[in-house]
Formats: sequence, structure tokens, C-alpha cells
Amino acid sequence: MNLADMLTYADIGQLTAIAGRYQCQCKQNSKHDLIQSILVTLGSRDFLESYIQGSSPEELRFLNTLLFDGRSHFSLEDLLAAARQATFDAAPDKQGNYRELVSRFKNGGWLFNGASQQTRYLYQMPGDLKARFREALGRHILEKVDGSPEPEGYRSEGDMLESDLLLILRYIGENEPELNQEGALYKRYQQGLMKALHIPEPLLSKGGWRFGYGRAGEHYPPRLALLYDYARHRHWISEAGFRLRLTAAGVAVLEAGKCKDLMQLFSFWLRLYKGAIPNLPSLVYWISTSADRWVSVPSLVRGVGWLVKPFYYDDATSIMEGRVLRMMVHLGMLRLGESSEGPAVMMTSWGTQAAAPKKLFQ
Repeated sequence: MNLADMLTYADIGQLTAIAGRYQCQCKQNSKHDLIQSILVTLGSRDFLESYIQGSSPEELRFLNTLLFDGRSHFSLEDLLAAARQATFDAAPDKQGNYRELVSRFKNGGWLFNGASQQTRYLYQMPGDLKARFREALGRHILEKVDGSPEPEGYRSEGDMLESDLLLILRYIGENEPELNQEGALYKRYQQGLMKALHIPEPLLSKGGWRFGYGRAGEHYPPRLALLYDYARHRHWISEAGFRLRLTAAGVAVLEAGKCKDLMQLFSFWLRLYKGAIPNLPSLVYWISTSADRWVSVPSLVRGVGWLVKPFYYDDATSIMEGRVLRMMVHLGMLRLGESSEGPAVMMTSWGTQAAAPKKLFQ
């Protein structure tokens, strides 16, 4: 439902609270006047711009969660969990802080109780407000992102991720490499595998923490780890008996000689990194809308990085640069170049297509 419909079902107490918050000039005892005044106020583009400019990062992160959540209704527990995530768990012992954030959104006219008997204890956000807030938040982010001169040269990996997935299967089929006690390939096999790929990566050094980005991320660099976890997810490889072998399904893929799995790899990456980066789909969306031209990487990190919650020893900058932008380059979604003003990126046509809301948030 849209805002006008939800205001009609709202009780006069909530309408009065909303009108009072925005100092609407109307008859406080007339539901019709309250609704009309609220619609005029909240329907103003200047109002939405001013609201976003005056909101705290916590409020904007909470709003961002609501804008990109595909559910039509939320329980209070859902909203409290989203509020806690938006505050980066700053005060886990003070549940009142999260409730107060939810209450502000309800009194602000962004959240309403359901109209039916089944949804009266659930909350929903008006559909037209979601669309308008998404546009306004997009403009807010774009203001922080600087354009960049076109680089003399740039890196674009296209569909090489799919090609290297086949090369990994071929290497496993031909060598049946050994696994150590931790279930990882011995270094000599990792080195041999890297030599066979189009896009090699430096092997991981000893020490350091590596978790949260897939099981293989503990043993292999990010691009290889994604491909390895994906092949295991598709049941194309088997780790039985400390040997890495192809399954019958893996042999069939290799014999077919083609692997059109880029969209599936992208979807798998979103799910794989969800634990460490819960709002990854919305980050991809904002990067897509911001980098439809060549833009400065530091400004893009600045424009979107405030949405990123640090993950253990990964801060927002390292997550944006290493876990999001770099992987989007590997997925063929971004071009990466070096301009006279520093590193720059621009979305590819495939990346823009994959980052469309209907595909990201279905």
C-alpha cells in the first residue's frame, strides 16, 4: 500500500504524532485535515532531501535496510534486529535505544501497523515512500562521489571467472591433488593451480585471521576461494580421502566445455559474504548507481562506506576495497583503472544489468 492508504487506516493518535513532529498546520481533531496536511508535507522533495541531510548515520542505515528488504511486513523483533545492525551494536545492553529508533520511524510516518487482523501487530513501509526515499538517498550518496578522468588503460575481467572455473575443474581432474590435514591443497598444488589460471593471485601467507567469507577463504585468496566454494556448492568436486577429485557432475561440466554461470556466481557471492557484510546487495546497488561513469575509488568508499559495519579486524575501507570492489572486478561487474588522480572504477554493462533491483532483491 501507499502512504495515503496507510494514513487512512492509521488511528488519530499516530496521525497527531506525525503532524506534530512536522509542525503541520491543520485541525488536530479532524482526521481528514491531518491526512491531507501530512501528505502535502511528506510529498515534498525538499522535505525528503532535508530529512536525509539531517538524519544520523544510524537512522540512514536503518532506512537503507527497510528500503531494500523484500518483505512486505516486519515484526517488532525484525525491526529491533535491523536497528541494532544499523547502530553497529554500539549499545547491545540498551534495547531501549533500538526501540527508540523504531519509534521515531513510526512517529515519523515511515512505519505503520498492518490493516488486517493478521497484520495488525506487524509493520510495513508505504511503497511510494520507499521509491522516493531510494531516489533521495541515491542523490545524497552521489553528492559524495567524485568523477574521475578516464584512465589511459583499465582492467576488465569480463567472463574470465567462468573460464577459470573450468580450468580449476580441469586441473583437479588431471592431477587429483592431495589435501592436508586441514582440508586444504598443499602449497605446491596451489602454485600449480595459479599458473593454470587467467587471473592468478598471491597465495596466503601464514598467520592472521581468515573467516567469515566462505570456508575456502581460510585457505585460499578471495577469487580462488569463491570459485572453490562454488564448485563444492554445486557438488562438482569431492574432498573424500584427502584427495580432491571431480564428481560425475563435475566431469559432465568439464566435458561440456562451457560454463555459463556468471549470474549464479554473483548470487552465490552475495549469499557467501552475507554473514560478514549483511547489506551487501544494497552496497552493490549504490555502487552501480554511483559508478555509471568513471569515479574515484576513495570518494566511492567515502560515499558508500558509512553503510559498512566493520567485521572483526576488517574496517569499512578494507571491506569496501578488498571484499566488495575487488570482487566486483573479478565478477566482471566493474572496470578498474588508474587515472591521473588515482584509482578509478566504472560499472560494466553486465554489472549494471546484474545490479538491477529486480535481480538483487527478488
